Amino acid sequence: MTTMTRAKGATALPINTILSGDCIEAMNSLPENSVDLIFADPPYNLQLKGDLHRPDNSKVDAVDDHWDQFNSFAAYDSFTRDWLKAARRLLKPDGAIWVIGSYHNIFRVGSALQDAGYWILNDVVWRKSNPMPNFRGKRFTNAHETMIWASKSEGAKYTFNYEALKALNEGVQMRSDWVLPICNGGERLKDDNGDKAHPTQKPQSLLHRVIVGSTNPGDVILDPFFGTGTTGAVAKMLGRDWIGIEREESYRKVARRRIDDIRAFDGTALQVSTSKRAEPRVPFGQLVERGMLRPGEMLVNTRGQSAKVRADGTLVGDGVTGSIHQVGAKLEGAPSCNGWTYWHFKREGKVVPIDVLRQQIRAEMQ
Repeated sequence: MTTMTRAKGATALPINTILSGDCIEAMNSLPENSVDLIFADPPYNLQLKGDLHRPDNSKVDAVDDHWDQFNSFAAYDSFTRDWLKAARRLLKPDGAIWVIGSYHNIFRVGSALQDAGYWILNDVVWRKSNPMPNFRGKRFTNAHETMIWASKSEGAKYTFNYEALKALNEGVQMRSDWVLPICNGGERLKDDNGDKAHPTQKPQSLLHRVIVGSTNPGDVILDPFFGTGTTGAVAKMLGRDWIGIEREESYRKVARRRIDDIRAFDGTALQVSTSKRAEPRVPFGQLVERGMLRPGEMLVNTRGQSAKVRADGTLVGDGVTGSIHQVGAKLEGAPSCNGWTYWHFKREGKVVPIDVLRQQIRAEMQ
């Protein structure tokens, strides 16, 4: 499973493997500025006081593992500062981090993120469509967790696939409240004894949205609290490289078996919707240079007005000379105009938008 990548003179980056041991020590052993995204699901420090039982007196399988227990808030804060510092060193200048937590810890983590120099981009509420009931009936049902998405520093660039997330949401802008079910049924992993392998296994749907929205194929994603490997499994499916860090051998065993069984999607399936701004720029003059439109050819708008193409890629029409956008704006009496959709050319008796020619060139460029 292990793959090593190494720039000349640099420490190897152990992509697509699970590192054992303490997450802070493991992160400090990795090369600086080497990771595109970090998804972190740290201990929540739940501060449980005794066992939790259902109304029928059966015990709830809650998070009472030793890795979630800290002696004090000060100890937890110190741990949080240390792993966030190590994580930030690993992020590329245009990298980003997602941290998920509950009301027990997310506010303390958020403060530590800002103190460490990260720049918060959004907090995203994962609203669980099937939350565990509140059996004691003394508080509201805990029906959500909070994720914080942050760039490495103020003003830093980061990946945000806005159009892809919009497409996932049936053409509507993706909001910061995500309604997704908790991990259950066939997705819930079991250990060799048939018991729940991990108490806080995250659903693949959550990681799918995070990874599609904030990474690109070939990016490296680090999960310093790997657990049973949801991050690695979804990253592999989506054509991203990953690194997991997990100190518990029982979780590493489940994660390895899980990821080995994953098949990556083919290359065409990994392509997602992109913003028009992200597409290659094509000057109108290139259409003239390549003979797709000829000097002297007439372009028309939907009202039948026309303009003549000139050898330098400008238009002249109705006494106005300029770019496809400038002439269109002048004819419309508007402050601006998208000339690519405004102007059309004629071929075999049909009127065709000039944008068709631009898309042909873009397809060649890609």
